[in-house]
Amino acid sequence: MSGYIGKRERKRRQETDTRHLIGVQALTEYGLVTYGQETLVYFLIKPANLSVLSEASIGRRIYALMTVLKGVAEVEMLCLNSRESFENNKQFLKMRMEQEDNPVIRKLLEKDQNHLDRIQVQMATAREFLILIRLKDEKESEVFPYLSRIEKSLKEQGFSVKRADKEDIKRLLAVYYE
Repeated sequence: MSGYIGKRERKRRQETDTRHLIGVQALTEYGLVTYGQETLVYFLIKPANLSVLSEASIGRRIYALMTVLKGVAEVEMLCLNSRESFENNKQFLKMRMEQEDNPVIRKLLEKDQNHLDRIQVQMATAREFLILIRLKDEKESEVFPYLSRIEKSLKEQGFSVKRADKEDIKRLLAVYYE
Protein backbone atom coordinates (compact mmCIF):
# COMPACT_ATOMS: atom_id res chain seq x y z
CA MET A 1 0.00 0.00 0.00
CA SER A 2 2.83 2.42 0.80
CA GLY A 3 4.21 2.01 -2.77
CA TYR A 4 0.86 3.15 -4.16
CA ILE A 5 0.79 6.21 -1.88
CA GLY A 6 4.37 7.04 -2.91
CA LYS A 7 3.47 6.87 -6.62
CA ARG A 8 0.40 9.01 -6.07
CA GLU A 9 2.42 11.57 -4.12
CA ARG A 10 5.13 11.69 -6.84
CA LYS A 11 2.46 12.18 -9.52
CA ARG A 12 0.83 14.97 -7.48
CA ARG A 13 4.19 16.70 -7.00
CA GLN A 14 5.02 16.38 -10.70
CA GLU A 15 1.65 17.90 -11.68
CA THR A 16 2.09 20.65 -9.12
CA ASP A 17 5.60 21.40 -10.36
CA THR A 18 4.46 21.51 -14.01
CA ARG A 19 1.51 23.74 -13.19
CA HIS A 20 3.73 26.03 -11.15
CA LEU A 21 6.25 26.20 -14.00
CA ILE A 22 3.61 27.42 -16.47
CA GLY A 23 1.85 29.60 -13.90
CA VAL A 24 -1.41 27.66 -13.75
CA GLN A 25 -2.88 27.06 -10.35
CA ALA A 26 -6.04 25.27 -11.50
CA LEU A 27 -8.53 24.70 -14.30
CA THR A 28 -12.11 25.60 -13.50
CA GLU A 29 -15.28 24.90 -15.42
CA TYR A 30 -14.96 28.28 -17.15
CA GLY A 31 -11.25 29.08 -17.28
CA LEU A 32 -7.72 28.84 -16.04
CA VAL A 33 -6.66 30.28 -12.66
CA THR A 34 -3.12 31.72 -12.45
CA TYR A 35 -0.98 31.99 -9.35
CA GLY A 36 -1.70 35.72 -9.42
CA GLN A 37 -5.32 34.81 -8.61
CA GLU A 38 -6.43 35.90 -12.07
CA THR A 39 -8.86 33.77 -14.05
CA LEU A 40 -8.35 33.56 -17.81
CA VAL A 41 -11.43 32.71 -19.86
CA TYR A 42 -11.00 31.78 -23.51
CA PHE A 43 -13.55 32.07 -26.31
CA LEU A 44 -12.75 30.10 -29.47
CA ILE A 45 -13.66 32.03 -32.61
CA LYS A 46 -14.11 30.14 -35.87
CA PRO A 47 -12.35 32.17 -38.56
CA ALA A 48 -14.16 33.37 -41.65
CA ASN A 49 -12.57 32.78 -45.04
CA LEU A 50 -11.80 36.40 -45.88
CA SER A 51 -10.47 35.55 -49.32
CA VAL A 52 -14.02 34.87 -50.58
CA LEU A 53 -15.59 37.97 -49.00
CA SER A 54 -16.01 41.31 -50.72
CA GLU A 55 -14.22 44.38 -49.40
CA ALA A 56 -17.53 45.68 -47.99
CA SER A 57 -18.17 42.36 -46.19
CA ILE A 58 -14.71 42.45 -44.66
CA GLY A 59 -15.35 46.01 -43.51
CA ARG A 60 -18.60 44.90 -41.85
CA ARG A 61 -16.79 42.02 -40.08
CA ILE A 62 -14.14 44.42 -38.77
CA TYR A 63 -16.79 46.85 -37.58
CA ALA A 64 -18.72 44.01 -35.89
CA LEU A 65 -15.59 42.90 -34.02
CA MET A 66 -14.82 46.49 -33.06
CA THR A 67 -18.36 46.82 -31.67
CA VAL A 68 -17.84 43.77 -29.45
CA LEU A 69 -14.39 44.86 -28.30
CA LYS A 70 -15.56 48.34 -27.30
CA GLY A 71 -17.97 46.80 -24.81
CA VAL A 72 -15.38 44.66 -22.99
CA ALA A 73 -12.49 46.34 -21.21
CA GLU A 74 -10.49 43.22 -20.26
CA VAL A 75 -10.35 41.65 -23.68
CA GLU A 76 -7.26 40.34 -25.48
CA MET A 77 -7.06 38.61 -28.83
CA LEU A 78 -4.84 35.66 -29.61
CA CYS A 79 -4.00 33.77 -32.76
CA LEU A 80 -2.33 30.43 -32.22
CA ASN A 81 -1.25 27.54 -34.35
CA SER A 82 -3.65 24.79 -33.47
CA ARG A 83 -1.21 22.08 -34.47
CA GLU A 84 2.38 21.29 -33.71
CA SER A 85 5.33 22.68 -35.61
CA PHE A 86 7.59 20.45 -37.68
CA GLU A 87 10.56 22.83 -37.84
CA ASN A 88 12.76 20.88 -35.41
CA ASN A 89 12.08 17.64 -37.28
CA LYS A 90 12.85 19.29 -40.62
CA GLN A 91 16.13 20.73 -39.31
CA PHE A 92 17.10 17.31 -37.97
CA LEU A 93 16.37 15.67 -41.35
CA LYS A 94 18.40 18.33 -43.15
CA MET A 95 21.35 17.78 -40.82
CA ARG A 96 21.11 13.99 -41.30
CA MET A 97 21.00 14.38 -45.10
CA GLU A 98 24.18 16.48 -44.99
CA GLN A 99 25.94 13.83 -42.86
CA GLU A 100 24.67 10.75 -44.71
CA ASP A 101 27.03 9.06 -47.18
CA ASN A 102 24.62 6.38 -48.38
CA PRO A 103 22.61 7.81 -51.33
CA VAL A 104 19.65 5.49 -50.66
CA ILE A 105 19.34 6.67 -47.05
CA ARG A 106 19.79 10.29 -48.16
CA LYS A 107 16.95 9.83 -50.67
CA LEU A 108 14.68 8.40 -47.93
CA LEU A 109 15.48 11.31 -45.64
CA GLU A 110 14.65 13.71 -48.48
CA LYS A 111 11.30 11.96 -48.98
CA ASP A 112 10.59 12.31 -45.24
CA GLN A 113 11.36 16.01 -45.43
CA ASN A 114 9.08 16.46 -48.45
CA HIS A 115 6.32 14.63 -46.58
CA LEU A 116 6.68 16.99 -43.60
CA ASP A 117 6.58 19.97 -45.98
CA ARG A 118 3.29 18.71 -47.48
CA ILE A 119 1.75 18.18 -44.04
CA GLN A 120 2.82 21.65 -42.94
CA VAL A 121 1.32 23.25 -46.06
CA GLN A 122 -1.97 21.44 -45.42
CA MET A 123 -1.96 22.70 -41.84
CA ALA A 124 -0.99 26.26 -42.72
CA THR A 125 -4.59 27.29 -42.21
CA ALA A 126 -4.81 25.45 -38.89
CA ARG A 127 -5.02 28.61 -36.83
CA GLU A 128 -7.16 29.22 -33.82
CA PHE A 129 -8.45 32.64 -32.94
CA LEU A 130 -9.25 33.31 -29.34
CA ILE A 131 -10.62 36.11 -27.29
CA LEU A 132 -9.21 36.11 -23.79
CA ILE A 133 -10.99 37.70 -20.86
CA ARG A 134 -9.04 38.33 -17.66
CA LEU A 135 -11.16 38.13 -14.54
CA LYS A 136 -9.83 39.41 -11.26
CA ASP A 137 -11.78 39.83 -8.04
CA GLU A 138 -15.13 39.11 -9.71
CA LYS A 139 -17.81 37.61 -7.52
CA GLU A 140 -18.63 34.04 -8.43
CA SER A 141 -22.31 34.92 -8.88
CA GLU A 142 -21.44 37.59 -11.49
CA VAL A 143 -18.98 35.58 -13.60
CA PHE A 144 -21.37 33.40 -15.61
CA PRO A 145 -23.81 36.19 -16.53
CA TYR A 146 -20.86 38.38 -17.59
CA LEU A 147 -19.33 35.65 -19.75
CA SER A 148 -22.73 34.81 -21.24
CA ARG A 149 -23.22 38.47 -22.24
CA ILE A 150 -19.85 38.48 -24.02
CA GLU A 151 -20.62 35.23 -25.83
CA LYS A 152 -24.09 36.48 -26.80
CA SER A 153 -22.63 39.75 -28.09
CA LEU A 154 -20.13 37.89 -30.28
CA LYS A 155 -22.85 35.64 -31.69
CA GLU A 156 -25.16 38.60 -32.34
CA GLN A 157 -22.39 40.21 -34.40
CA GLY A 158 -22.20 37.09 -36.58
CA PHE A 159 -19.20 35.31 -35.08
CA SER A 160 -19.15 31.56 -34.58
CA VAL A 161 -17.95 31.34 -30.99
CA LYS A 162 -17.61 28.80 -28.19
CA ARG A 163 -16.36 29.26 -24.66
CA ALA A 164 -13.35 26.97 -24.23
CA ASP A 165 -13.91 24.11 -21.81
CA LYS A 166 -11.26 22.25 -19.80
CA GLU A 167 -10.35 19.96 -22.69
CA ASP A 168 -9.98 22.90 -25.10
CA ILE A 169 -7.71 24.70 -22.64
CA LYS A 170 -5.59 21.59 -22.08
CA ARG A 171 -5.20 21.16 -25.85
CA LEU A 172 -4.23 24.82 -26.30
CA LEU A 173 -1.65 24.57 -23.52
CA ALA A 174 -0.26 21.32 -24.94
CA VAL A 175 0.25 22.84 -28.41
CA TYR A 176 1.60 26.10 -27.00
CA TYR A 177 4.11 24.48 -24.66
CA GLU A 178 5.19 21.77 -27.10
